[in-house]
Amino acid sequence: MEPELDERDILVLECIRDSGEPMGSWSLVDRLEAHGHKVSSASIGRMLYRLERLGYVVGQSNRGRVITDEGRRAIGASKAQNSMESHRQRLEHLVNSKVLEEFLMVLQARRAIERETARLAAENITEAQERALERILEEQEEKSKRNESIADIDIAFHREIAKASHNFALQALYEILATMRQQSELFEFVRSRVDSTYRQAHRSILKALCAHDGDEAERCIMRHMDSLIDDVTKYWDLYAESDADSPRREQEKTDEPR
Repeated sequence: MEPELDERDILVLECIRDSGEPMGSWSLVDRLEAHGHKVSSASIGRMLYRLERLGYVVGQSNRGRVITDEGRRAIGASKAQNSMESHRQRLEHLVNSKVLEEFLMVLQARRAIERETARLAAENITEAQERALERILEEQEEKSKRNESIADIDIAFHREIAKASHNFALQALYEILATMRQQSELFEFVRSRVDSTYRQAHRSILKALCAHDGDEAERCIMRHMDSLIDDVTKYWDLYAESDADSPRREQEKTDEPR
């Protein structure tokens, strides 16, 4: 389990990362004050000692501390977690508002567009585009290992397939949907709650594209989109069920003897 870092821990790590040189406690006091955090040098010293024990910073003799690769990963993981929490709250509002129906409509539109896009991409993809898709999936797998958001990677993967179709109309249609970045992150959150992943589906799609097998590429993309739709529906059903239980729990509290 990752150690819990608060806002000031992350800010200290970011200051050290961005400085490009070792930083001591007094320098960090000034930096944090500039960000609206008034902290004593002694408090900064204790924070640095804790971060060093965690392996996120390392001392450079008497010059101060520099960030480690683990520290950089900790910043990314923390920001991803904060982003997911923000989108969780947004999603709860959307579910309550029944706007999730619109998400399903967008997925159904993507399903129709990407079915033809995948078939054309299998016929027209170049070696350079195959390598580009491979690099995208490698980056996706690395981000997944670090528990970082892969929403941007998902968009990049499907955008590259649209380009590989060499059909400008289909590319334009996908770009309209790709601009809905927040929606992609919300879908990612839904999938994380129902324990689904993108990796296997994306690998199967790429394999079919590289084999120039239009039928298989179409089948793979359809399975992928159907899975997305199922995941959104599944989470919606789970949420609706728990929401329906809420009045019952409130009534049980009311009926408890005082």
